[in-house]
Amino acid sequence: MANLVSAVMQFLTPDMIAKIASVLGLDRNVAQKAMTGAIPALLASLADVASTPNGARQLTNTLTQQSTSIESLKNLVGGSGQNLLQESGANMLSDLFGGGTLATMAQTIGKFAGIGEGTAKSMLGMLGPVVLGTLGQQQRSAGLDGSGLASLLTSQKDQIAAAIPSGLAEQLSAAGLIDGATAGVRSGAAAAGEASARTVYQAGRAASAAARSPMAMQWPYWLVAAVVLGGLAWYALGPSRQETVAQVPAPATTRTAAGTVGAAPTDLTVGGVNLANQINASVGSIRAALPGITDAASAQAALPKLKEAIAQLNEVSSRAAQLPPEGKSVLVKLIIAATPAINQMCDKVLATPGAGNVAKPAIDELRGKLDVLART
Repeated sequence: MANLVSAVMQFLTPDMIAKIASVLGLDRNVAQKAMTGAIPALLASLADVASTPNGARQLTNTLTQQSTSIESLKNLVGGSGQNLLQESGANMLSDLFGGGTLATMAQTIGKFAGIGEGTAKSMLGMLGPVVLGTLGQQQRSAGLDGSGLASLLTSQKDQIAAAIPSGLAEQLSAAGLIDGATAGVRSGAAAAGEASARTVYQAGRAASAAARSPMAMQWPYWLVAAVVLGGLAWYALGPSRQETVAQVPAPATTRTAAGTVGAAPTDLTVGGVNLANQINASVGSIRAALPGITDAASAQAALPKLKEAIAQLNEVSSRAAQLPPEGKSVLVKLIIAATPAINQMCDKVLATPGAGNVAKPAIDELRGKLDVLART
C-alpha cells in the first residue's frame, strides 16, 4: 500500500506550488511551508475521523462523492473553477471535522507558517479535495470498505505524524488536533528538525543498526523505513529547491486561460458561451439564495433566483452536447465538485418548517438538472 503522505505530496509540483502561492497571494516558500504541514495534518485528522464506525462511514461516503481526478483538480486551481474547488473543499472538511475544528486547524497552520487564518483556510479548502481524492484512489484500488479504510489510516498514523514538521506538531497537539498516541513519533520528528534531515536519515540509528545486524533478512525493511522517513523529513524540513518530490514534468496544458476550467481556452466554450462561467454564475445564485431561506416568505422570495440558476443550468445542458469528450469530462467534474455543498443547503431548506414545501419543486428541478449534467 502506498505511503499516503508521499502520494498526496506528489501533487505539489513546483508549478503547482507556484500556482497556489499566486492564488493565495503568498511567497512561494511560505506557501510550500504551509502546505507541507497542512497535508499530514489533514491526514492525521482524517485518521481520527475514521477511528469510529460512524466516522469511517461518513468518510467513505465523502470519498464516494469526491470522485474528481487529481489531474482535473490541477486544472481547477487558478482557473474559473477555483472558487468552487475551494468552497466545496472547505465544506467537505467542515462536514468531516466540524467547522470549529477546521477553523482551529487553519489558525494553527497559519500561525506556524506566518499567514492569516483566512488564507490558511482557503489553502485547506484547495488541499482538502486533493487529500480526499488521493485517499479515495487508494481505497478504490485496494477495494476497501469503511473498516478497511480505517485500518489503512490507522496503519499509517506513525508515518503521518512523522511527516508533520515538529513546530507545527507541537501547536497541533496544544490545540487538541493531534492525540497523545503519536507523541513518541512527534518527538522523533522534532529531533530530526534539529539536525540536517539528510544526516539523520542517512546515518540514523535505524539504518546503521540494520547495516550491522546479523539478521540479514531484516535489514531491507529497516532501510525502506529509513528511506521513506528520510524523504518525508527532507521534503518538509529541507531548504526550498527546484528538485522536489514532485518532479513529474508539468503537462503541456498546465497553463490555462482566464475564464476557463479545461486545459485549453475553448474546452468549455460553445457558441461563444463559456460554460464554466455559466456554472459559476448558477452556483453563485444558488448559494446566495438557499442560506437566506428560513420560512415560507423567504422561500417564496428566493424562487426567482433559483429559477434563474436553473435556467442557466438548462443552457449549459443544451450546449454541453457540443463539447468534445475532454471538455465534457471537465464539465462533469466541475458539477460533481459543487454538488455536495448544494445538496447540504437543499436538505437544510427542505427540513425547515414552512419553507420546505414552498421551495421543494424548485429544489427538485435544480437537483435534477445537476444530476443530468453530472452524467453528461
